This record gives sequence, structure tokens and C-alpha cells, in this order.
Amino acid sequence: MRNRYKPITLISLPFVAFFVLNTLFPLKIDKEYSPIILSQKDEFMHSYLTADDKWRMYTTLEEITPTLKQAILFKEDRFFYYHPGINPISIFRALIYNVFTGRRTSGASTITMQVARMLAPKERTYGNKVVEMFRALQLEWQFSKDEIFQLYLNLVPYGGNIEGVKSAAVLYFNKMPDHLSLAETTTLAIIPNRPNSLRLGRYNGFVQQERNKWLERFRVAGLFNEEAINDAINEPLSAMRTGSPQKAPHLSLRLKNQFPSQILIRSSVDMNIQTKTQAVLQQYIRQIYHRQIKNAVALVVDNATLQVKAYVGSADYHNPEDAGQVDGIRAIRSPGSTLKPFLYGLAIDQGLITPKTKIADVPVNFRGYQPQNYEEKFNGQVTIEYALAHSLNIPAVKVLDQIQPYVFIQELSKAGFAQIEKDKGHLGLSTVLGGCGVSLEELTVLYSAFANGGKKGKLNFLKTDTASFTQNILTKEANYMIAEVLTSVVRPDLPAHWQEAQNLPKVAWKTGTSYGRRDAWSIGFNKKYTVGVWVGNFSGHGVQELTGAGVAAPLLFKIFNAVDQESSKDWFAMPKGVNFRYVCSESGLTQSDFCNQEIIDYYIPGVSDYRNCLHSKFIYVSADSSKSYCQTCLPENGYVKALYPNYAADLLDYFETEKINYVKIPSHDETCERVFVEGAPKITSPVNRLEYLVDKTDSLQIMLSCQAANNVDRVFWYINDRFHESASANENIYFTPKEGEIKISCADDKGRHSDIKIDVKRISF
Repeated sequence: MRNRYKPITLISLPFVAFFVLNTLFPLKIDKEYSPIILSQKDEFMHSYLTADDKWRMYTTLEEITPTLKQAILFKEDRFFYYHPGINPISIFRALIYNVFTGRRTSGASTITMQVARMLAPKERTYGNKVVEMFRALQLEWQFSKDEIFQLYLNLVPYGGNIEGVKSAAVLYFNKMPDHLSLAETTTLAIIPNRPNSLRLGRYNGFVQQERNKWLERFRVAGLFNEEAINDAINEPLSAMRTGSPQKAPHLSLRLKNQFPSQILIRSSVDMNIQTKTQAVLQQYIRQIYHRQIKNAVALVVDNATLQVKAYVGSADYHNPEDAGQVDGIRAIRSPGSTLKPFLYGLAIDQGLITPKTKIADVPVNFRGYQPQNYEEKFNGQVTIEYALAHSLNIPAVKVLDQIQPYVFIQELSKAGFAQIEKDKGHLGLSTVLGGCGVSLEELTVLYSAFANGGKKGKLNFLKTDTASFTQNILTKEANYMIAEVLTSVVRPDLPAHWQEAQNLPKVAWKTGTSYGRRDAWSIGFNKKYTVGVWVGNFSGHGVQELTGAGVAAPLLFKIFNAVDQESSKDWFAMPKGVNFRYVCSESGLTQSDFCNQEIIDYYIPGVSDYRNCLHSKFIYVSADSSKSYCQTCLPENGYVKALYPNYAADLLDYFETEKINYVKIPSHDETCERVFVEGAPKITSPVNRLEYLVDKTDSLQIMLSCQAANNVDRVFWYINDRFHESASANENIYFTPKEGEIKISCADDKGRHSDIKIDVKRISF
């Protein structure tokens, strides 16, 4: 009875032994592959050495062409798909050959056995050959034939530090495996067994002879048709060892670090756009390099998908002298005026302004902060759209003061500005003029939101990424108004030779220049793309000629012309929530009876300011216009009702300082006993609650100045409630301060007054 099961036991014994050994000595495949970065169309962009300094690039199953498979199987293992990893006939033949000749032959190794040897290289002994056969059986147990063949193609040696068919194809032929010709495929099929004698680039003539011998064998075997064989034999061999392609190096390195476990990273980059953008940028820097402007960066984003189509992190990645390996797209720098459109958009959404709203561009003092325009001049009354198109600083700070800085900073933080989020505790009114830190990437994301009706999402860097708009930073109505202003061609930041430009695209754009002229920005968008540009020196060295309008804007338009010449055919439609209305040209507010000239303005019904215009007011004056009256002192007769300009105090101060003629309201009747409450003079110097340090050895004086109403002739100054001096309304006077807290009061000739306090400390330097 026991003998009946003995044959079964003997047959099952090898299987049991295999399973036991497989459990005790499991197969480990821990080969590291070179990370490969591909473009959106799977073009080879970049690759990196493995930790053991090998070019070991991963070949996918899709890249294994029938030609490649046929050539290698014919040469290496014709029965690959039929044996279990070991070919007994080949082993027996090799053993007989070794016994009778005394030499070893490698003819017994199947492709599976070669994979086992490449996974764990060992000295060639009979014992190790047995281990190799066991590992081959394990491979066959765990993987399909196609997967084993793929492993072979990924590990096969090509001399030096090159391993794998893809590595050889890229480094010798600058091609992907699925683009190799029959001649190139055959060349790569014959090298692995003789990598030293068949070294490409050094022995090309000999390699070609050996290649053609195998092509003739393919002909005899009928592996390929006659025409293909003849073409392959006649194809010259000029392969040379080259470096791995290094396209979009900054983005490639970023993706490699971001996805360390991925060996094939398919980026969103369009190589056509990337190449054009990089070429334009590099040529542009060569043209201005002599002006000590040595670097530039650019980012191109598809508005519909938010995918990055071009990523140029420096003018020359391989230029260490100018820090070319620095990724300027992520560097934190001062944004200049590039945040102004967002500020005005928020103000429109809050109903504070519309494009035609007038604002005074005149000297102003915000608790000691006195912003200046870039050109160091003032423009008087201007519209919001003029202020934005001409990038005026004072109107922007005034609007920010209305909104409140903390609100603006909070909105910037929510919009993804990381450094602003970190610094928000000590940012203030200067934020909108560049007194904060941003990156080109963050700015480009912001402007891509302008291109998407105020909807913001994160940038996408991978081919499979799709747009996800997670935040509305502006309403589509406010966004549209801002976009229309940013398309204006009547502005100072227009690139030089505008009229001479060919195929000039329609673009909404904004420029910016940082303090010290260290950073020049230009960010623009059309229906299809948003493009961000920064120009400057990575060292932070400022250059007098470095401005957003003069240097960055021309580069922006060159890039738009290169990547999207058809942009003007499609533009943004006006949202249904935007409407038109007539407003007074003097104020931008809805018309009053005294408004003589009207203009058309955009507005948002139910949101935009509906106040009537107050740029003028009716005043009772004497018949000879020598004095004015209020209701208290109005005589029974001898007066008329006349219309006078209703200027704000800061504008009046500007008129007086610049000696600009304006219509003054006659002095109020001096016999009037009415006490006025509203319209008290505003003390502009010194600054309330500010600490003043005065040298003990110096007789330094502090200036007293104020802004008074249109009908004020004189003001009266008091120091600690003691009369100091009287002066005309816009005259500056001085006093020598004592140490300690000082109360300063200013009263006008209508009895109105205002007070401030300062703290004076005398120190020795």
C-alpha cells in the first residue's frame, strides 16, 4: 500500500523543496531606476543617475516594440516563451561542451537566468549557476513572461554605467526605445554580451560589421522582410556617447524631489512652448547682459487646465557665475506694483470704487507714512482706471487705507501667498507697493485667477492633473473691470516700439519694479495663457535701468508673440452682473443737478456706490463775492446763491503747495457767532502719538502743518494749550519742542479745532 504513493511522493518532492526554499530565501528585486521626467506628449525631458551612479532608465511594456522583442529573443533565447525559466536542452548541451572542451560557455543561460544574475551579480561558478537557476524559477513563479522580458531590457548592461535598453537608446541614439530603427535595435541587441569590444563611439566600424552579420542571420531566418533588412544594412552607424537630455531642468528637479518614489513622471510641459519660451528668454538676456542685467525667469500657464506649459527658472541653468541653478520662479522677492489690480478688485467688490471714480493723487501722510509715486510727482484728481493703468502709488495706498491693510493682507494669505502669511503680523500700507515677499509662481497663480473670472486654483505640473478652482478671490464682475483696465494701451508701461511690433497680441498685463530696482516684473494674461516674467540679478544687485516697464514688459510680449499669436481672436465676455451708468466726470459718482459733463462707467447694481456727486456746493455770498454766509448770519437781502468747488482738504493743500489756481470760497462773515463743528483742520505734521528723538546739543525744530477746508483763511496753533502762532491755512510754521509729552492744537477761523499728542525725548549721539 505504501509503495502505491511512493512515485507521487518522489514527483512532489522537488515542488515541496522549491516552496520551502522560496519561503526561506524569497526573491528580492530592489534595483533603483533613474527618475525620468517626460513632457505632456511623453517626450524625454530629463533623467537622473541612481544612487549607485548608474544610468538605469525604466522601459515600459508599451515601449517594447515587436522589432525589439523579435531581435533580442532571436539572439538571446528563442524558446523564452516555452521554457519554465530553465532550458534543459541548452543546459545539457553546455555541460557536454564544457566537459569535452574544458571551457565554459554562456549558451545555457536563458533570458530569465540572465535577469536572475543581473539582479544579484556573483562570481561564475557551478554553485552560483545552481542558485541562478533557482532564482530563475522564482522569477517565473512570480512574474509573467512579458514582465521578465521587461526586467531584462531594464537591467541589461551596455558598458560603463549604462544599464537598460532605454538608457542605451537615449545616451547613444538620443531616442526612446520605441523610436529605434531596425539597425539601431540590432546594434543594441548584440552589445550586452560583448560590451567592451563592441563599444559604441569607439569601435563603431567593428560594431557595424557585427550588426550586419546578425542582420543577415535575421534575413536567413525570415525574421524581417528583405527591404527592411537591406535598409538596416545600409544605415550608417555614427552613434556617440552623449549626456542625458536636460530640458526644463528646474522643473525636472522640482518634480523629482516632489515625487521621489516615481520613476516615470509625466509632466504637463508642452515642449514646443517650453523651447520657444526658453529661446526667447535666453536671447533677450544676451541682448541686455551688457547692462548688468543677467537673469530672467518665465512661467507659462494654460488658463483652462492650470497646467504649467513652460517653466524657465533661470536664463542659463549651467551658468554658475550667475547662479543659474537657482529656481527664480520660487524665489521670494518684492513684487513692486503687481498686487495693485487685486487691491482695486477687492475695493470694487466692496462698493468703494468703480473705474471712473475720482481720487486725489496728492501728498498724503498716513500716521507718519508718506508714500511717493514712482516718478516723484503728483497728478491731482485722477480716475481709478488711470491710477491703475499708470501704477500710481498714492491712490493705491489711499484705497488700501479704506479697505484696511489687515483685510487686504488676509485676502492675499488666503490667495496662497505663503511669505505674506508668515509676515502678516508686521505688514501695513506699504504692502501694496511691494513691501512684502512673493514669488513669481504665486503672482502667476493670482493673474491666472483674473483670466478665470476671479476663480483661483493651484498650478498643475503633471499630465494627468486637471483644473480645480477652489476659491473665488474676486467676483466675476470686479474681475472683468480690472481686466479691461489692464488691457489699456494708453499707459506708461507699454513696451517700446509698440507700433512697430508684429502680430501684437491682445493681453491684459501689469508691471512692477521693486525698491532699489532689484526686481522687474511683468505678469499678463489672455484667454488662453497666463505668463509671468521676472528680470533682474539673483544676487539682488540693483540696476538703474531695471524697471518692469522698460525691461520685463518687452520680454512678456515677446513670449506671448512666440507661444500664442492668435490670441486677439477670442476675448473675455462681459458678465451679466456688470452694467453701465452715466456719472459725473468730476467725481465718478452719480450725477447731481450741478454736474455739467457726464461719462459712461461700469458698475455693479446693488453693490457700487450710489452716492450723488458732491464735487460742488451752493454757498450764500455777498453781491460782490467778498464774503460768505451761513444760515445764522444770512442778511435779509444783498446776497446771492453761488456754486463753488467742494475740494477735499488734501487737494486744497496740494493746490496751495503747487501754487495751482483754484476757485476759493469767500471768507465767512466775521460777525457770525455760529460755532462750526464739521470740517476741522487735519494736522499733518507732526504725527499723532509718534515719539520724536531730539539731539540735546541741537536746536532742531518740529514743523507744524495742516489741511484746512476751502473757506478757511487762517489757522491758530497752540502748544500745550498756550497760543503759539497764527498762519495762513496752508503755511508751514515751526516750534522748538521741550522734552516730554506735548499737546498740539490747531484751530481755524471758524472755531473748529483738532488736537494731537507727541512724545519728545532728548538724547546725545
